Amino acid sequence: MKITFLGTGTSQGVPVIACDCAVCSSKSKHDKRLRVSVLIETQEKKIVIDAGPDFRYQMLRVGLRRLDAILFTHEHKDHVAGLDDVRAFNHIQKSEIDIYAHIRVQEALRKEFHYIFSGNNYPGVPRLRLNPIVENQTFDVSGISVIPVSVMHFKLPVFGFRIGKFTYITDANSVSEEEKFKIKGSEILVINALQKTKHISHFTLNEALDFAAEIGAQRTYITHISHNMGTHREVSRELPEGVFLAYDGLELEL
Repeated sequence: MKITFLGTGTSQGVPVIACDCAVCSSKSKHDKRLRVSVLIETQEKKIVIDAGPDFRYQMLRVGLRRLDAILFTHEHKDHVAGLDDVRAFNHIQKSEIDIYAHIRVQEALRKEFHYIFSGNNYPGVPRLRLNPIVENQTFDVSGISVIPVSVMHFKLPVFGFRIGKFTYITDANSVSEEEKFKIKGSEILVINALQKTKHISHFTLNEALDFAAEIGAQRTYITHISHNMGTHREVSRELPEGVFLAYDGLELEL
C-alpha cells in the first residue's frame, strides 16, 4: 500500500492569506500546506480521504488518473468543498464515484451540493454513489477493508480510518479508550496537531505526542498543521524518534 499526503495544512492552508509570519514567509516546500487530505493506493485501487477546497489541484499535482472512492471524515468545508471536481473522473471512467460518509455527513453534502442530488440530471453534474459509514462497523471499499475510528472534534463526532496497519486521524482532540483499542498495532499512525498552544478542537503538538506514545506505532506522522506550529525544519528538531511532521507530497510505503 502506498500513502501520499495530498495536503497537510489546517482549514486556512499555509501560507495564510495576508500573513507575513516566519512560516507563511518561508521558502521551504515543506511549509507550503494545502488543506488536509491523503491518497491511498493499492495495486489496483485508488482511494482519497477527504476532498477539500484544494482537491482539483491536489489531483493534478499527484497526476491521479483514476479514483475509486472518497472517504469523508466529517462535513467541515475544508474537508468537503472540492467534491464537485470528481466529475472529471466520472467523465474519464464512465461510472459513478463511491462516496463513504456518516449519514449526518451525507445530509450535509446533499445540502451543500444540492444540484448533484436534485434528480434533474443536468449534464456534467458529478455522479456519486453514497454509502453509509456506521460506528463500530467495518466496511469494504473496492475490496479494501476499512475500520472506522470514532474521535471527537470538540463536540462533533469525526471518523478516523484504519486500513491494515495504517491509521489516519484528523480533526480530533479526544479519543476514547475503546477507539484507541482499534488503533493499537498500527505500524503507521497519522494524527493531527494544530499548534503548540491549547486549542478547543484539535490536539496540540504535546497532546499528539502523548497520544502517539500511548499507541506505540513504529512511525507517527503529524498532519493538519497550522502556521502557528512553527517551520517544518524547527519543529522536526524537537520531535522524538519515530515521530515526523508530514508535508505535502510525502509518500509512504506499507
